[in-house]
Amino acid sequence: MLPCLAFLLTLLTATQAPGPASDQAAVRTTLTHYLQGHATGDPSHMRLAFLPTAHIEGIRDGKFSSWTLDEYCSRFTGQPAPDEATRRRTIDTVDVNGTAAMARATLVHGDTTFTDYFVLLKVDGEWRIANKTYSAARTR
Repeated sequence: MLPCLAFLLTLLTATQAPGPASDQAAVRTTLTHYLQGHATGDPSHMRLAFLPTAHIEGIRDGKFSSWTLDEYCSRFTGQPAPDEATRRRTIDTVDVNGTAAMARATLVHGDTTFTDYFVLLKVDGEWRIANKTYSAARTR
C-alpha cells in the first residue's frame, strides 16, 4: 500500500532531533495519520491526528485561511484526489522535548508544494497535533 511505503521512506530520510525513541515514533505515527488523511481523502485520519481544539492556518495564492478542525475535515471528501498516484509527502523533521514537539512535512501536490509546520502535545499519553501552519508555493 502506497501510504505505508511512503511512511517507511520518511523514516529513512527524515531528520530527528533528540528525544526518547518511543516519543519520536509516536509523533511519526500521528503525522502518518495526517498524511493518510491526505492520501485517502478520509477525514477520520485527520481526527486521529489532531486535537479537537486544533486550528489550521496558512496562506495560499496570497489569501489567509484559518479553519477549526471541523472546518478542515469538511474539505476532505472521503475519496483520494484524482492525481493521488503522483503526489509525494515526507516528514522532514521531528523535534521532541518532554510533552511538546514540533515537526515539518513537505507535500507535493501537482504544481503546488506545501510546507506544513506542526506543534504537537502529548495529552493523556497520546501525541496529537495542536496546531498546523502551512505555506504553499507554485512550482510551475
